Amino acid sequence: MHLRSITAMAAFLAILSGCAATIDQDGLEQRTAQAIGRSIGQFTISDRTEETGGRINYTVHTRDKAAYRCYLYGATGFQKAMSFGQTPHSDAICTAMVGGQKGPAASGSPGRGAGAECNALLRAAGRC
Repeated sequence: MHLRSITAMAAFLAILSGCAATIDQDGLEQRTAQAIGRSIGQFTISDRTEETGGRINYTVHTRDKAAYRCYLYGATGFQKAMSFGQTPHSDAICTAMVGGQKGPAASGSPGRGAGAECNALLRAAGRC
């Protein structure tokens, strides 16, 4: 009887321990907007893939042709269950892709983010 209880508990935890991230599309867009400094609706998300452990990798394309590779960690079903729903999702981490922007803004010096403004620090570094 004791073995049966342990087996049942193990099965329950296996079902509960989904490894997929639980973040929805709205949450993904919200975090991406914050990371790239654009409003929701000014970009599209594509090539979304999920890794074990809740990492989500994806590509972002903006209306002005800038491209970003992003990732974030979404709480998995297991993490949410074990923390009673209190495990947050991470912020999005995005990197502007070189050559991701076409047009006049793309003629800037190497090392500048797509659509980035030239500021005193970039001028001092000789990057604009």
